[in-house]
Amino acid sequence: MLKKISTFLDKVSVLIKGGGDEKIAKRRQNGVLTARERIYELLDQNSFHEIDLFVEHSGKDFGLDKQQLAGDGVVTGFGKIDGRQVAVYAQDFTVQGGSLGKMHAAKITKTMDMASEMGMPIIGINDSGGARIQEGVDSLAGYGEIFLRNTLNSGKIPQISVILGPCAGGAVYSPAITDFVFMVDKLSKMFVTGPKVIESVLSEKVSSEELGGAKVHNTKTGNAHFYSQSELDTFTQVRTLLSYLPSAWDAEIPKAKPAPPKSRFKLADTIPDDSRKSYDIIDVIKTIVDGSEFFEVQAMFAKNVVIGFARLDGEAIGIIANQPKVKAGCLDVDSSDKAARFVRFCDAFCIPILTLVDLPGYLPGADQEHAGIIRHGAKMIYAYAEATVPKVSLILRKAFGGGYIAMSSKHLKTDFVYALPSAEIAVMGPESACNIIFAKEIRDAENPEALRQQKINEYREKFSNPYNPASKGYIDAIIHPDETRQKLIQSFEIARKKKPVFKKHKHGCIPL
Repeated sequence: MLKKISTFLDKVSVLIKGGGDEKIAKRRQNGVLTARERIYELLDQNSFHEIDLFVEHSGKDFGLDKQQLAGDGVVTGFGKIDGRQVAVYAQDFTVQGGSLGKMHAAKITKTMDMASEMGMPIIGINDSGGARIQEGVDSLAGYGEIFLRNTLNSGKIPQISVILGPCAGGAVYSPAITDFVFMVDKLSKMFVTGPKVIESVLSEKVSSEELGGAKVHNTKTGNAHFYSQSELDTFTQVRTLLSYLPSAWDAEIPKAKPAPPKSRFKLADTIPDDSRKSYDIIDVIKTIVDGSEFFEVQAMFAKNVVIGFARLDGEAIGIIANQPKVKAGCLDVDSSDKAARFVRFCDAFCIPILTLVDLPGYLPGADQEHAGIIRHGAKMIYAYAEATVPKVSLILRKAFGGGYIAMSSKHLKTDFVYALPSAEIAVMGPESACNIIFAKEIRDAENPEALRQQKINEYREKFSNPYNPASKGYIDAIIHPDETRQKLIQSFEIARKKKPVFKKHKHGCIPL
């Protein structure tokens, strides 16, 4: 027995070193963690429970049959984050470049299946050169099996992708299907490869960072949701995100001790009297939420809309808000996609939604029309209309045209819609409306500008205010800014008691 134990320990010692001491030393020299170190840093101390350490690759061609690839290049198992169970896998770049073969994929899909059955989040740490060419179509089949499970688990358990190295070719589509993607500056890379792309990178015509680095995917493509300067910062972000999420769609959402806002500002002080002046919507959010803590998602992409998580009276909520200091808070192609996806995530995991409204409408212009603003804008309307979670909307200032409808209006079955006294709700702004309605009258007047201002004031008094829609029941109440936080807390408490009516047909067809 002692001899067998000794043999067992020797095997374990070799396997946990992955590609060996030399490759591990090289990573450490470059300031990059190993697969196991990443798991240990992410999880609660001493909580990692590894499975499939002894799995071996199945490749037989191109000399693979003579190679021993420790764990087939991926570490899989379970652990805890803040005491809650999670599933995790980390690709090991020291073993055949973390390339994905048949058994490598089988280890990942087994972990995904177990996470799904047990109702826990799954976190994938990606660091791989891509498909293992020596295994041919088996590696492609492995990707397909992973994509299938990403899809089946979507909306069932939270799926998180952490990109800590290359993620190229077919490999990128797994993170793209998951709920949140984390990337690190100068370390993370995601791109769809092809002969010309590879040639450009190798010839240094374009750097891999410019092609698909963390900044590119956080600022331009919207493929990533979080950006950081280091691996350790990323793990902190992952832990924070999970603190707002349930372990599965039907699990309880984590609660925290209620805390009043810490913001030194009052809501009324953050919004300028002049509706043409901008302000930072995050200042408004901080006057409302617990501890003034707001965990923003996709902070670097489509900045005209702000999305993220916060708490009200200890309860987690998702927030979607127009950002007046960027494009006046208008909805465009990218911000519509950003908001719609977030609404659908919150709805899938039963997270209540607060919408803060201040926008002049959808962004006009030929560029937006040609980019498909109609189709993309429709996604947002569809997402809100379909969502059955508690929905509360607060109109802060402008709510004009189609933007008013899209931003969780009463007409999309929002449970409670409120407006501040500063709110202006109309088909369009008073200036534009009067230029159209009274064009001839103004043109023929002795003093056109004086008449124009008179008509603008009349229009604003009659139509562009919260009292007209409130008189029709489109707004449930006009509230004092000082009452906002308490009114929102009470509204969500009431709305949580509703029983959603689910569709009897298979599913709708969102305009993707």
